[in-house]
Amino acid sequence: MWRSLRVDLKARKAYWQEVPPEEVAFGGRYRTGQVLLEREAYRVDPLSPENPLVFAVGPLAGTGFSNANRTSVGTRSPLTLGIKEANGGGTFGYALGQLRLAHLVLEGESPEWVVLRLTRSGEVHFDPAQDLLGLGNFEAARRLFAAYGQRIAFALLGPVGEYLGLLSGIAFSDIDGRPSRLAARGGVGAVMGRKRVKAIVVEVLGKAEVVDKPKVAEAIRRYAKLLREDPLVMQFYNAIGTMGMADFQNAFGGLPVRNFREGRLAPPEAFRMGGQYIAPLNKSRGGKHTHACMPGCVIQCSNVIVDERGEEVVSPLEYETIGLLGTNCGLNDPDQLARLNRLANDLGIDTIETGATLALLMEKGLAPWGDYAFMEAKLKALYTPSEEARFLAQGTARVGEALGLRRVPVIKRQAISAYDPRVVEATGITMMVTAQGADHTAGNAPRLETRAMKAEEILEASYTAQVNAAANDSLGLCVFGGSVTNKEVAFVVESVNAALGTDFSPELWRKLGEGVLRLEHRFNHLAGFTHEDDRLPAFFYEEPVPPKGYTARFHPEDLGPLYERLHQEP
Repeated sequence: MWRSLRVDLKARKAYWQEVPPEEVAFGGRYRTGQVLLEREAYRVDPLSPENPLVFAVGPLAGTGFSNANRTSVGTRSPLTLGIKEANGGGTFGYALGQLRLAHLVLEGESPEWVVLRLTRSGEVHFDPAQDLLGLGNFEAARRLFAAYGQRIAFALLGPVGEYLGLLSGIAFSDIDGRPSRLAARGGVGAVMGRKRVKAIVVEVLGKAEVVDKPKVAEAIRRYAKLLREDPLVMQFYNAIGTMGMADFQNAFGGLPVRNFREGRLAPPEAFRMGGQYIAPLNKSRGGKHTHACMPGCVIQCSNVIVDERGEEVVSPLEYETIGLLGTNCGLNDPDQLARLNRLANDLGIDTIETGATLALLMEKGLAPWGDYAFMEAKLKALYTPSEEARFLAQGTARVGEALGLRRVPVIKRQAISAYDPRVVEATGITMMVTAQGADHTAGNAPRLETRAMKAEEILEASYTAQVNAAANDSLGLCVFGGSVTNKEVAFVVESVNAALGTDFSPELWRKLGEGVLRLEHRFNHLAGFTHEDDRLPAFFYEEPVPPKGYTARFHPEDLGPLYERLHQEP
């Protein structure tokens, strides 16, 4: 029996409710959006106790079905002021799935800082968290394991979230216990901080209950086989990881460089910030370049980066971090970036928003491009809630406005991720129209050369990517399996049916994907957003980006066919 859990933090009461199998299938991002819309979160101040914080998993969570254990975190974003779903991998969703906890809703504000603890038997405890306050995530994680044992998973708030910094995300434990898998974007950590919840600890059962065990076991084997036979999965994600995208975008001309002034950092043969350079270097030092963040995943696109002495620096180093905290700030040394990434993980902050914010300080002339010492000092300053830290932790849009800058790369107040919309146009359209703010994960088409395509074809590519991303997010699936899952929809739905005992047709996939998009756009409409909020910053339309010399071509006025679909009633 699947259940939901609603926690009244002020009264310290927990309310369990049974969730029918047919509703469990509408999990993850679909569930967070539905809960937020039903509770009319668009009416509340994002940093008020009334703003719900929702954690939701997909119907295959808790099993060994590869890359099916992601956790969606939903709330009204204090960064964008619209709806937000941020999701992450690791072990937290796996633990929730084994408890058969479809979704968890945090309401109100705790009188004191707490660790919310869920036991194997379904008890809910409100443990004191005073000893964890002010600590970086790595030390806080060590203390959680010391207090509760090794068979736990957790969602953890870093020090920036404690003082409601909008850079803050929520860190999930990985399979080795690191607090390094972040639901990072949109300031979701600030909402958790407002509720005075330092961590959510879940005891891991060690087994998952499904309706048809033989069918689920066979589905797990078949899916793993399909992934291992897929060239994109094994030759790109498994072999190199997401950092391989840095090599592609640098050659393609869509890499953010020095606050989106250029699309290429160096000639491809001299480029040191991608997987072609970092992967062999890391392996030669004894690092891991094939590593799973969640139980059962055969994609294993994560990594463990070590220094020249073979000592671990960070896990993982991902493309978005390379793009925004690295090349967008003018860095060209991967070892320096790895150390900054470690600091960001310890702080529990979004490396996209952080990198875009630091680049604005360089844009203002406060430091030269690529000044590692300056960047390190700014990150270290975020540990304590000084006036400087609170200023930086507001995020790119607000810092840019305060500095009086014109070149501020945001949409709906959220920093644009590592795909220049002048070059990677289908992803740029996604970042414009998605209710999430500038977020590539809402529908990415990073390799698509669009200049020879018709406008309607580019719009369709973006829409298809958005539907597929939303369906994956709702089923708790990592999108890096998309080259298989997006083509094997009938098989995926059959696997869900075997786990839940339901009888969904393959149409479930599109119903989830399109339903999510319409829920989210409905929410933002009720929150006061208009199509004008979708416009790219002016400099993208005015400044040709080297080396291709492109300017942005798409305005909200050109996106009518998408709006017609997205504005239908959910």
